[in-house]
Amino acid sequence: MQPHAPIPDDAPDVPLAVDLDGTLVRTDTLHENLLVLFKHAPWLLLLAPLWVLRGKAFFKAEVARRARLDVTALPYNEEVLAFLREEHARGRRLILATAADRRIADAVAAHLGLFSDVLASEAGVNLSGTRKLARLREVLGTFDYAGNDAVDLPLWRESRQVVVVHATAGVLLQARGMGRPVHRVFEAKPAGLRVWVRALRVHQWAKNALVFVPLLAAHKATQAGMAPRAVLAFVAFSLCASSVYVLNDLLDLASDRRHPTKSKRPFASGDLPVRAGIVLAPVLLGLAAVVALGTLPLSFAALLGVYWVLTLAYSLRLKQVVMLDVLVLAGLYTVRIFGGALAVGVPTSSWLLMFSTFLFLSLALLKRLSEVRRLRQSNEVSAHGRGYLAQDYELVASLGTAAGQVSVLVLALYITSKEVTALYVHPERLWLLCPVMLYWVGRIWVLAHRGLVNEDPLVFALRDRVSYVVGLVAALVLWVAT
Repeated sequence: MQPHAPIPDDAPDVPLAVDLDGTLVRTDTLHENLLVLFKHAPWLLLLAPLWVLRGKAFFKAEVARRARLDVTALPYNEEVLAFLREEHARGRRLILATAADRRIADAVAAHLGLFSDVLASEAGVNLSGTRKLARLREVLGTFDYAGNDAVDLPLWRESRQVVVVHATAGVLLQARGMGRPVHRVFEAKPAGLRVWVRALRVHQWAKNALVFVPLLAAHKATQAGMAPRAVLAFVAFSLCASSVYVLNDLLDLASDRRHPTKSKRPFASGDLPVRAGIVLAPVLLGLAAVVALGTLPLSFAALLGVYWVLTLAYSLRLKQVVMLDVLVLAGLYTVRIFGGALAVGVPTSSWLLMFSTFLFLSLALLKRLSEVRRLRQSNEVSAHGRGYLAQDYELVASLGTAAGQVSVLVLALYITSKEVTALYVHPERLWLLCPVMLYWVGRIWVLAHRGLVNEDPLVFALRDRVSYVVGLVAALVLWVAT
C-alpha cells in the first residue's frame, strides 16, 4: 500500500463517499444475493428475465427482497475498514454511496456503524456512475470518493481527492491521470495460480483414484486399453468434482465465513470474485461431459450426471438433514468405484460396493465428528447449515466406529467367498488384511477423538505417514496372495 498524502489542517472537512461492492467489501453483493436465492428458492430465478426487463434497479430490488443476504459475514476489506475507522474517529462524515439495493446498503451501514448517510439504488433508479455523481453533488456538494472500478471514473473526476481501492492497473492509471490528488491507494494482491488450485481443490482429486479400484480388483490392469479408459474416467470425475466443489463453495459462503478454516477458502475470503466461480463451475462441468461422452461408455456419462445432480442436491439441501448427509457422502465415494467399473467394462463386485459403503460411511461420520467437537469447544448448540447438535458427539462417534468395524467384517466375509479363489492363488493370506484394516480404522478414530483429525479424513490420510505404511502393507499382502 502506497503512503497517502495528508489532508491540510486548514482544509474544510470534506465528506468521504465510499462505494460498497469491490471497495468496502471484497465481493459483489448482487452476485451473492443471486446465489442465496438460487440456494433457497431456485425456481424464483425463472422470473429474473422479467425483472431485468423492468430495469436493473428493479431487478436488484426483487432479488434483495426475496434473498436474505447475511451482511455480517461478508468479506470486508479490513485495510479500508481501518482507514474509515480512523476517519470516523477524527470526526469526518462518511457516506455509503453504492449501486447496491437500499436493503443491503442499510444493513451494511447498520452493521458497521460508521456512516451518517446511505445513498443506494431504490425507486427504480440504479445509483451508478453519473447518477451517483449527480446524487452526491445534490446531497454533499464537495466530496472525496473511494471506489474501485471504471464506472467510478466520473466520480473521481469531480471529487476533491481520490481514494482507489483494489483497482486494476488500467483503472488506477486513469484515476491518476485526471488531475485530481490521489489521497490513498489500496493495492490489490492478484490471485495467483495457488489460489485457483485451492478453488478447484486439486488435492481432493486423490479421491477420484477410486475409479482404478475395480480395474485392480479384477486383476485386469495390464489388459490392452483398460488403463487408458480408467485414466480418462479419473479426468472426467476430477473435472466434474471441481465443478461441484466450486458450486458448493459458492452456495456455502455464509457458513464457510463462520468457520475457522473454511473462511480462508478463495471465494469465502474474497480472494476470488464470486462471478469467476459462477462461470467456472459450468465450464468445468462441460469439460467433464466432453471427456465422458467423447471417449467413454454412455453408461459412465449417465452415472457422472447422476453424481453431479446428487452432489448439487447435497449442497442445496441434503447436507442439512441429519444422517442422510453422511449416507449421501458415502454414496458419492461408492459412485466413483461404480463409475470405474463402467468405464473399463468389468463386472461390479457387490462385495466391493458393500465394503466401500460401510468404510466411507465411517469416514463421513468422522468428518461430522470433527465439526460437532468444534461446537462443543466453542460452546455452540448447533452448526450453521448443518443438522447436528453439540450433544450428538457420542452418538456420531459410536455410529462411525461401528460402520468402520462392519466394513472390516464385510472384508472378512469376502475372503471366505468363492470369488476369492478365482482371483488369488493363496487366498488364505488375505486374512492379514483384516488386522491391517482394523488398525487403520481404529487409529484414525482414536486420533479424531483426540482432536487430531480436523479435516476430510481422506485428505488427512494423504498427509499421514502411517496411512502410507498401512497402504504399502496392504498392497504387499495382496501381492503375496496373488
